[in-house]
Amino acid sequence: MAEPSDISCENAVPPDMGKGLLAAPINAWFVREVLPLEESLMRFLRRGWRNDGDLEDLCHDVYVLVYQAACKEIPHPAKPFVFTVARNLLINRVKREHVVSIEAVADPDTLGIALDEPGPDRNAMARQELHLLQAALGRLPQRWREVVIMKKIEGLSRPEISARLNIAEATVSQHLAAGMAALADIFHGGKS
Repeated sequence: MAEPSDISCENAVPPDMGKGLLAAPINAWFVREVLPLEESLMRFLRRGWRNDGDLEDLCHDVYVLVYQAACKEIPHPAKPFVFTVARNLLINRVKREHVVSIEAVADPDTLGIALDEPGPDRNAMARQELHLLQAALGRLPQRWREVVIMKKIEGLSRPEISARLNIAEATVSQHLAAGMAALADIFHGGKS
């Protein structure tokens, strides 16, 4: 179990504020409101994460994020905030594990074949599908292609794409819809 003294406000509080003055009420709040949630938090994390060996680390990460947020402003009520932080942490971890850069497989023919992969016929079909996808993406207008790749391949959210491309979220949604529709037409509409 994480102790409040193991977590600091260093990154959460501006340097000119008295960190020592903040620690006592935050520590008391943390011990009173957050630590009693540990059993239910662990059950929640266990339901959302497949590797039991990571659970204590995930719980600690939740504690760190909650404590750092409390350094700015103590959240009331604590329980929904803690579980929202835990849910978001799980979502981010899952996204990070499933993201594969398209550049990493830019030339599918150079990929090695693992021993547990399906037979050569399925590999050939998968390579052909990847080539078709790359060709289809290449036919999209540049902005549509960027948005589709960022959303569907890199796993970024619409706000993240909006910030990265310096365009409105509504425009991101329009580009994504147009790009996906164009890809569907290319694959299912028989256009060449």
